[in-house]
Amino acid sequence: MLLRAVLIATVLLHLCNGDCYMQNPRGSNNRLDEETADRNNAARLFDSQNNDRGGYNTGDLWSTAAEEAQQQYSMKYYGGGGDGAKSKLTVEWTNQHGCGGNGKVDCNVVIQYMCMNNGTEDDYPTSNNNQDENVYKRVFYMRDGVNKNTQNYDAPVAGETDEEYIARMEENYQTQKRGRGIHETVWWYDACRYREANGGLFTADQELAEDAIGYVTASRTRQNSDGGQSGLECPEERDYFPYWVPTLQSESWDDASQRTPWIDAAWLGNEEKCDWIKENSFNNNAKYRCVLSTSDDARKYGRSITETDCATEGGNWVKFNSFLEVLTDITSKEDCESAATSDGSSNSIVWDKLRSDDSDGSEVCIVQAPVLTCQQAPWTRVNHLGNSYNYDQSSKYPNASRFEFDLPYFPSGEAKRCALRIRYNISTTDYDGWNTYSDANNNADIIENDPEIDLFGDGSGVEIALNTAQVGRTFQDRSHIFQILPRTDEMAGKTIYNLNVRGKRGNIVQTFPATEYDFIPDKLTVTVDDLVHVQWTGSNTHTNNNEGNAGEGTDGTDRHNMVQMNELSESYPFTISEADFWDSVESLTDPSASSVDIAIGLASSGYYCASTGTDSCPADESLEGREEKMDNKMNNAPASYFGHVLKFKKSASMNYVCTRNNSFSNRSQKGSIWVTDSTMAQVRKREENKMSKA
Repeated sequence: MLLRAVLIATVLLHLCNGDCYMQNPRGSNNRLDEETADRNNAARLFDSQNNDRGGYNTGDLWSTAAEEAQQQYSMKYYGGGGDGAKSKLTVEWTNQHGCGGNGKVDCNVVIQYMCMNNGTEDDYPTSNNNQDENVYKRVFYMRDGVNKNTQNYDAPVAGETDEEYIARMEENYQTQKRGRGIHETVWWYDACRYREANGGLFTADQELAEDAIGYVTASRTRQNSDGGQSGLECPEERDYFPYWVPTLQSESWDDASQRTPWIDAAWLGNEEKCDWIKENSFNNNAKYRCVLSTSDDARKYGRSITETDCATEGGNWVKFNSFLEVLTDITSKEDCESAATSDGSSNSIVWDKLRSDDSDGSEVCIVQAPVLTCQQAPWTRVNHLGNSYNYDQSSKYPNASRFEFDLPYFPSGEAKRCALRIRYNISTTDYDGWNTYSDANNNADIIENDPEIDLFGDGSGVEIALNTAQVGRTFQDRSHIFQILPRTDEMAGKTIYNLNVRGKRGNIVQTFPATEYDFIPDKLTVTVDDLVHVQWTGSNTHTNNNEGNAGEGTDGTDRHNMVQMNELSESYPFTISEADFWDSVESLTDPSASSVDIAIGLASSGYYCASTGTDSCPADESLEGREEKMDNKMNNAPASYFGHVLKFKKSASMNYVCTRNNSFSNRSQKGSIWVTDSTMAQVRKREENKMSKA
């Protein structure tokens, strides 16, 4: 049986790292806290297929490098609202080989996220001992880690008995290290290493070798023919979308963690495919998996990927629902339907079983994510990591590829910790990637490795640099862990725009293929009814191995602030007493802060929390009371700052600058914000749209 799947990457040229780098939120490219320009471990959390350069270090909470997870900084965004209000995060990336209707390539971009309950500091794994509680935390808790090594894993072998499986998996669970990062779980990866590969897929002339278990598993693809481990991701799931197996991260739903599968945010490609993509997204369409009837601790996941083979294996073909979360405080169908009726978000709330083999009466109130966004990918040219044409852009200004992501709404009110991933899938059209299957394998008439073409008709020939090992090429980047917070009552009904900073220390050559510093979005039009959350993060360790990290202040450190200025073409900012924009704002996250306090906090990256002591600012951390003053290049200021959620009292506008990052090495970290009434904002955006299409 041929299982149809979107071939999300096909032919790519020889010796070419196509590369996809997430610029906002900061994509890791598997970096952690490296001092070098190159990452240390390309397989730390996932397989990016990118060059070793690129990516951003994890954020540091203070002015010194983090040594423990509690000293790292995770970006904190407020989510959407149950009243339908949006929280908008600009996802920005660069991809090397073109996309979005560029006639030289065929490509698409997939954006997904995975979340779990954030919990408290007590939920972070603190020990490598084998007490059940500590093992559970190490296995399930999503984290960046403080160690650059890949998590341990021991694979199954042929003829493994139930007893051997139980012993091996117990060892796998116990050897998960607290200091190493985790996105997917070891349970998910083991199921991948046991599940047979989809034999209906086109692999050209690539031969996928059997695993030690005695057959080809989902750990081997054209792109990963040796079955190498990268974090705990499943290579087959990485390379194909929509995937035919539910991406749940444990055998049974776990109330404590509420660990989601991968949630589909967007598919950006050929819009003619959108109906099929939406019908096969796991968000709102159940997926099936072969479940074995075994003892409690024995393996429950079968190797089969079709219902017929599952029956032959002695398993049950079980339907699984995706979920954003489960509302455990709702215990009846009537109350669940009432919650669905009153919910104004784009989520779906249904009363159903999480899996079809659950007993009758085990229905729960399931929150499912919105239907994924499906639209044309931004247009980019080949051999270029730079600006693109964003078809849906609301601004005339050129930017790298962007997608405006509406952060999810979690009705439980729980804070979540999440990771965002982007996959860039690049192909030529030498064959129909949507309708070519395994019956075309080893057919040189379709495609072959390094074919010779009798170009001149005299038999001399030319060779085409084509590598079938890269037929099915998928590039990927992922964010560091970030948090999604529940809204406060004061945020109800309001759109939140997240205003952040992208880039890292160095000049354009030293940072490439990352970027230099800039605010994102650096030009923002909002209404007086909207909110803006200003926030940033940075690292203290990226010195490029002292081979070049141009910029101001201490080598290897990121620092940011936001200070009002007159014209963007100028260099001098206003002093705090001269800045008048702040008279038009108040802070929803620190109601005790005056307009001057807000200006001081943003100008010092939180080194001073206010002008004088307040209910939320200790006197000895205020401008008036702090004994050690902020260094004039902000060296002793925090690298990261939660900032403020700004509410506007009236129409206003501001140009602003980061005072540190404005030298000729990395200059003009500046931006503008316009706060208008609703009518004026609509007029401005219409005019910008007209200019962008002109």
